[in-house]
Amino acid sequence: MNIIMLGAPGAGKGTQAVRLSETYKIPHISTGDIFRKNIKEETPIGLVAKGFIDKGQLVPDEVTVNIVKQRLLEGDCEKGYILDGFPRTVYQAEELDKITHIDGVINIDIEFSELIDRLTGRRVCSACGESYHIDFLKGKTACGKCGANLIQRKDDNAETISNRLDVYEKQTAPLIDYYKKQEKLINIKSEGGIEAVQEKIKIQLNKLKKK
Repeated sequence: MNIIMLGAPGAGKGTQAVRLSETYKIPHISTGDIFRKNIKEETPIGLVAKGFIDKGQLVPDEVTVNIVKQRLLEGDCEKGYILDGFPRTVYQAEELDKITHIDGVINIDIEFSELIDRLTGRRVCSACGESYHIDFLKGKTACGKCGANLIQRKDDNAETISNRLDVYEKQTAPLIDYYKKQEKLINIKSEGGIEAVQEKIKIQLNKLKKK
């Protein structure tokens, strides 16, 4: 299965993608991870991307598409993959259609008011990156996994989050209509916690596998 995860920043698509990857034994492909890997390894396309990132500029669609294309050619993608963070625009989606076939698009549907509460209350481990919410920390300031200090990310404030959601609405939300027209969109309500959302996604993907 070739799957795309859609959803606003903080909707939980990354968390769900990691779990789905383990369940279906297909790679979770995060655009951010691809960029970091190529930049670290100083590949030609990684150096191009780094040039834009170092200037505080968005990496152009053409560069992003090429870096994803190269990743999809790797052997572990033969039985499928889960794309997280790509495509971000309709142009990227159109280019992706030229490269590969997408079986289904999971859109995690969540109210923006809930997202703002979720993100402003988020605390992440300074070492391993594990994520928590202050509502469940009960005053704890250390990571339950590795014991390192928990911090609030600089961009997890109401103003920055509102700006990120505005960008999402303008650039990424149109993908919902794009994949709806292709009859590939699967809407999943973000209700009931991580496990409940995971089960709802699995039910839909298992139906997809049987087609």
